[in-house]
Amino acid sequence: MKFLITSLIFCTLFVNMQASTLNLSMSSSPSRLNPILANDSASGEISDWLFNGLFKYDKDGNITTEIASSYTFETPTKLIVKLKDNVLWHDKEKLSSKDVVFTYEQIISPTVFNSIKSNFSEVASIKALDDLTLEIIYKKPYFKALEIWMVGLLPYHILKDEKNLMTSSFNKNPIGTGSYKLKEFKTGQDIELIANDDFFEGRPKIDRILYKFLPDPNTSFLYLKQNKLDIGSLTPMQVSRQLDSSFKNNFEILNKPSFGFTYLGFNLENPKFKDIKVRQALSLAINRQELVDILFFGYGEVCNGPFMPNSFAYNDDVKPIKQDLLKAKALLKEAGYDEKNPLVFEVVTNTENDIRVNTAQILQYQLSKIGVQMKIRVMEWQAFLNTVVHPRKFETVLLGWSLALMPDAYPLWHSKSAKLGGFNLVNYKNEKVDELIEKGSGTINKDELGAIYKEIFKIVANDLPYLFLYIPDGITAINKKIENIDPKFIGIMHNQKDWEIKE
Repeated sequence: MKFLITSLIFCTLFVNMQASTLNLSMSSSPSRLNPILANDSASGEISDWLFNGLFKYDKDGNITTEIASSYTFETPTKLIVKLKDNVLWHDKEKLSSKDVVFTYEQIISPTVFNSIKSNFSEVASIKALDDLTLEIIYKKPYFKALEIWMVGLLPYHILKDEKNLMTSSFNKNPIGTGSYKLKEFKTGQDIELIANDDFFEGRPKIDRILYKFLPDPNTSFLYLKQNKLDIGSLTPMQVSRQLDSSFKNNFEILNKPSFGFTYLGFNLENPKFKDIKVRQALSLAINRQELVDILFFGYGEVCNGPFMPNSFAYNDDVKPIKQDLLKAKALLKEAGYDEKNPLVFEVVTNTENDIRVNTAQILQYQLSKIGVQMKIRVMEWQAFLNTVVHPRKFETVLLGWSLALMPDAYPLWHSKSAKLGGFNLVNYKNEKVDELIEKGSGTINKDELGAIYKEIFKIVANDLPYLFLYIPDGITAINKKIENIDPKFIGIMHNQKDWEIKE
């Protein structure tokens, strides 16, 4: 009996020692593990495990509470937020409203350089009413009043005496509130995260996450095939041509539209493209579905306008533009172009993106069918930005945008964003669109905002400042040993703490 008890104890200890591990990869090393300074994708992804905001997106892309327990708009410009009372920092200190105020102060500080400062420009004041209650006053009703507080919070008790947040050791040794804690981080090496036993939403079921530093995407694919990674991205080529039956037995493959689109943008200051008939002709001349089929083996969809399908801003009444070569030729003729006087223009894109280069070549062929001569110039990325895009020295450009779940039309479509340094690269100006954008920015009612943005969608799609081309799918391979994966509009990460690894 004594031997049996000893054996049972040993077996129990052995089982407990087999910590479940989720193996992931990163192609670049994080620069700063600080949610308000996370400007690169690796920093953002790792920080998301470590920190939490007042709010988050739920599985359907709607804003819901995270560290906040409840909120009330007492007036359109006065927001009262109650905090959960069970949120602990990784060092077991209790989170309070003081941490939220401190985070805001760091974001707007002139000595802290970050990409989110402008989001908080409509905040007039924030103060702690007590340890778990905040009062936030806005300068005017603000459509991002909740969304801006999705940013991860910083610990006042650790950083209150920090002289320079930009160079702080905290950025390499962060203390957050997230479902995982950082065990070790060295630039250019693997990163290990361990489950937070005190996580306010309950301890994650997977004990550790190991991010393997794999700069070469071919190596990442090899690691997936060797079962050294549990989740990884795949290209359409890999899915269509390079997966064997063994891989498909071990991995589930999920694909969903990515949050971004590719476009050909017209310089609307150029006389060739001021005439909408020219833009309409070019739009009718191209076959967008052919682009999706050739470039992505069908793993993507045609893009119809400036906001993403299935979002509250998407306008289902705007139908895909179908190729019509006869109508395209007729419009070109009305605009003064024919065989004797063909339309000739140049498109510029960047060398590092093979998909864009291939897109340009396919468009060149498609447009040749109506007698249009499109010349292609390909440049290194920084040279492309500095000498072509930023100074607006182009006829057309081939680029893409990544979009947030809560779209903001101002940077791309408001006439004031057309100035040098703005993101309205094509110099699009429409007074009605300006009016709608300004109206939308002052509403906190999502239904009202949706109606406004659907109208913006329709006008921009009809004006054709871009040829909206395609939305690639994001394709993800997930090891079948991971249980409780629940793919939704927002992706798969919304319920990660409930994932389990079946050995």
